[in-house]
Amino acid sequence: MYRIIKQEGRAKRGEFTTVHGVIQTPVFMNVGTVAAIKGAVSTEDLEQIKTQVELSNTYHLHVRPGDKIIKQLGGLHKFMSWDKPILTDSGGFQVFSLSSLRKIKEEGVYFNSHIDGRKIFMGPEESMQIQSNLASTIAMAFDECPSSKADRGYVTASVERTTRWLDRCKKEMARLNSLEDTINKNQLLFGINQGAVFADIRKEHAKTISEMDLDGYALGGLAVGETHEEMYYVLEETVPYLPVNKPTYLMGVGTPANILEAVERGVDFFDCVYPTRNGRHGHLYTNFGKINLFNAKYELDDRPIEPGCNCPACRRYSRAYIRHLLKAKEMLGMRLCVLHNLYFYNTMMEEIRDALEKGEFAAYKKAKLESMNQSNL
Repeated sequence: MYRIIKQEGRAKRGEFTTVHGVIQTPVFMNVGTVAAIKGAVSTEDLEQIKTQVELSNTYHLHVRPGDKIIKQLGGLHKFMSWDKPILTDSGGFQVFSLSSLRKIKEEGVYFNSHIDGRKIFMGPEESMQIQSNLASTIAMAFDECPSSKADRGYVTASVERTTRWLDRCKKEMARLNSLEDTINKNQLLFGINQGAVFADIRKEHAKTISEMDLDGYALGGLAVGETHEEMYYVLEETVPYLPVNKPTYLMGVGTPANILEAVERGVDFFDCVYPTRNGRHGHLYTNFGKINLFNAKYELDDRPIEPGCNCPACRRYSRAYIRHLLKAKEMLGMRLCVLHNLYFYNTMMEEIRDALEKGEFAAYKKAKLESMNQSNL
């Protein structure tokens, strides 16, 4: 299912075969929380900008329109008209971010919907059932995401509960995949390593969940308040204790620099809202640094966002025009910026894969970081 093609140090170039197609890794998953990329990005757009995997959110789709409705309509792939892989995140992070609305117990979490306040219960079995209804390619285990500032005692107890929940997720997934009316009977399960910034807790948890023989392993609870240096240290200490022959996923990360550093430390999968969120605000990634199209200096700039870029925005439109759209609050402006940023991320992952295949990743990483730090556009 997961095959390593080339390694350079800890960095891995691989491919992950799923029922919805082969994922070339390292990969950046484009975030479509409610089964759509924010910024009016269509499925056709995703195909144009080299998207391999779309990521949707279990909690949000459970609340609206409802996972049972999506199942009746044939599952998330049919609902979205997207035939490539989809990863659904378990809802754990969203539930735990609703700290004022939730109560954690051994059986799961009781909380109120952020939409209409109705009472909802979600535990490992419920999360697996919702994700089975969605029929995603990869389902994430239901975990607790403790704050990076939580004390050691709390984190230890939380991680132990996450392990117990993972065991329940695995059993429930096996049951659901055997049912006759399950849409995707080949749904894969990724477990999640937790432990805040305590490297020893992370390592022990990595060893424990590695023995559970899952389809992949994620590192959760990072990029939630700790420094970049703390995150890189946790990766260095933890990733070696996760199975090298399974994909490793760093959840919710990150900037282009974060991705390059994490690939070097053995990570295969990434997702982050940065390219879409920043794009909607006119902040654009280029190979020569970030630019903000709201700056007055772009008012008469007839160049594309990035000369030489082959994204739908750069092939046709000028900075001046896109800036005008943003200032006029025209949705097209946001859409073009989001398309550029996602194309930039997806192309960077292609470059990373090529560099790894050639055994030139270290040189590529150095050159990429230097060029992105210029900011001379």
